[in-house]
Amino acid sequence: MMTALKTPEAVLDLPTGLSHTGVCTNNIISVTGYSTHSATLTLQHEYPKGTNTRVGADVTLLLQNLNSEQTDIGQWVHVIGYITSIDRTFAKATVGSHTENIGVQALVLWTARDLDISSYENTLISEVE
Repeated sequence: MMTALKTPEAVLDLPTGLSHTGVCTNNIISVTGYSTHSATLTLQHEYPKGTNTRVGADVTLLLQNLNSEQTDIGQWVHVIGYITSIDRTFAKATVGSHTENIGVQALVLWTARDLDISSYENTLISEVE
């Protein structure tokens, strides 16, 4: 069963009770960059506000079917894959402030059509409460 893991640092859909490398993840997230050199999509969804989590999705396994729409900056995509790394860097200047970089090996990726982002975020809020 998939459930959403909600923390102040990140919103990730993970199998119940798991938050480490090797688990399967399913996210709706926005493309913020794409490196053709490394076949890595940079993905973010700054929610809740102030969240500083960045996902580097390795799309090497998907290159044969990956199209330009799926790598357009600002495009919302669904990603199913395995978490390969979690790196948290804490900022000394602000207590509790940190950056989180998550590596994902993408197995499936598709564009999120007709996504109502406000409704999606409201659903996340209600699941946390």
